[in-house]
Amino acid sequence: MKMTLSKMFGLGAVVLAAACGEPEPADGLDPVVKGEIEDALARFEQDPRAFMDAIPVKAGAPSPTFSAEVIASREFITAKNVRRKDGPADAPGSNDQAKNLVDSLTLTNLADMHSIRSAALTESAWSDDYWAIYAGVTAKRYSDPSFPSSEDWKVLTDYVRTKQPVSADDLSPAEKYDLLVGDANKTMTKFNLDEGKSYYTSSGKVETWMGICHGWAPASYMVQRPTKVTEVLAADGKTKIKFYPSDIKALASLLWAQTSPTTKFIGGRCNVKDPAKDANGRIKDTSCRDTNAGTWHLAVVNQIGKARRSMVVDATYDYEVWNQPVYSYSYSYFNPQTNKAYQTLSYAKVAVASYTNDKFKAYRAPGTTHVVGVAMDVRWTVETHPSHATPDSATRDALSGARYLYTLELDSTGKIIGGEWHQNAHPDFLWTPPPGTRAVSYSEPTGTQPVWDGKTAVPSAWQTAARTASVYGEPLANVVESLVKLSRQ
Repeated sequence: MKMTLSKMFGLGAVVLAAACGEPEPADGLDPVVKGEIEDALARFEQDPRAFMDAIPVKAGAPSPTFSAEVIASREFITAKNVRRKDGPADAPGSNDQAKNLVDSLTLTNLADMHSIRSAALTESAWSDDYWAIYAGVTAKRYSDPSFPSSEDWKVLTDYVRTKQPVSADDLSPAEKYDLLVGDANKTMTKFNLDEGKSYYTSSGKVETWMGICHGWAPASYMVQRPTKVTEVLAADGKTKIKFYPSDIKALASLLWAQTSPTTKFIGGRCNVKDPAKDANGRIKDTSCRDTNAGTWHLAVVNQIGKARRSMVVDATYDYEVWNQPVYSYSYSYFNPQTNKAYQTLSYAKVAVASYTNDKFKAYRAPGTTHVVGVAMDVRWTVETHPSHATPDSATRDALSGARYLYTLELDSTGKIIGGEWHQNAHPDFLWTPPPGTRAVSYSEPTGTQPVWDGKTAVPSAWQTAARTASVYGEPLANVVESLVKLSRQ
């Protein structure tokens, strides 16, 4: 069944009244989408400060949320201590340039992007659990029917430390890994179980939002999708272990979370709980405005539409923890002077001299000759619960998304040189590993490596290296990549 954006984003339909005066151009924009955008713009004009502070309507599955206590104290603003450098107020700063993120910045002129106003990747990044710290990270026995239903770190981790599941098939990914590499001390399992210890000791709890989504997000498109269950031989040469797609995804996510692969990064996150704003609700503090709207548009179109590769959007602008790989986008335009929505650029572009009600006039980038409004719907992959379901495919992935409104600043050639958000709640920063990046553990063997077919024990050199790397919570890349390959045969 075809779903309209109105239903997808949970917005009510808007009845369009005929405008008086000059007839409005009929450019083919879906009337429901047109109504939604114009309704939002009308609310912006009526009370810009309230609109700027509103949270964008999201569609699909939510991400993990902060606790009520953290929300009430507004500590969710500073829960992740990420720093950024200040940039100028009227244009993207040195840490906020799309060229420093995307694989190739080939499109900078807005008119040249018109043919790819909508794009989706061939396949979504694979969904996976965020492997919460309170549940023992990858030591969580997700398929054990006796695993306690609790949010208490000690209850859950004590269970794994003291109880054996009825079936060895229900061991956690970390426990299976220890068996695979012959680690009788269960170093990987203990490392994961202990991740929440310091939080629990200091505050008596481990926040439920804390996990390894920063590892899952890049792994989900940098590591091929595990598709089938694979049975391999443990280090003892006798025990057979079944690794389900969820088990392999867990180890891949952990590898990318615990190691330090190369990444490209732009933007930042504000650590001020209640930053000062101007009369229209625009945040004054340059360190709290995060990714410039112009940078955002250039990054999304060039990376998803042109390079056809994902990137991670991190937007802890509300009570959810977002570290999501982008899957698709679609945008239309609006005329910021008339607040009318179009799919034709020429109808929406306004010369600076003619833009008489510009609420952000003082902040426009030097050299701006025209301003155009954009309404972009973005979709990204979100977390799912692990399971023994197999085979895995994109049909099992979960997607969410949001609609962002902003204006772009164009120079005399039509090049995007800046922008202004209509919402303070927008992506904080964007990042991605460069193409071909490999996450590698601390003690990864170098040089030509043997091919492991799973029918024999893991090579002895790998076993030794794996046990050393487990001290740092790092799965061996050779093992993880071999499991992925075996699952796809």
